[in-house]
Amino acid sequence: MKKNTKSSITLPREELKVVLSLQAKLRAKTKVEVVRRGLRLLQEATNRESLRDAYRRSSLATRSSLSHELPELDGLSGDGLDDR
Repeated sequence: MKKNTKSSITLPREELKVVLSLQAKLRAKTKVEVVRRGLRLLQEATNRESLRDAYRRSSLATRSSLSHELPELDGLSGDGLDDR
């Protein structure tokens, strides 16, 4: 795909009003800049959600073994510390 491929998107009137409103608020030079910013934000939010899901799955997978391992390690928590 070319670096600057031309594209045209037709928006319903109400959505165009949103783009124009955001263009003014963001002081964006073009409507395309507004759309690009929105796409970047959507991509970042999607990536964050994917990470949250991965952490959630990992946490659930290790939770049961953690409850067995913590009591074993509890006696070691003070090793090497001075009694002051």
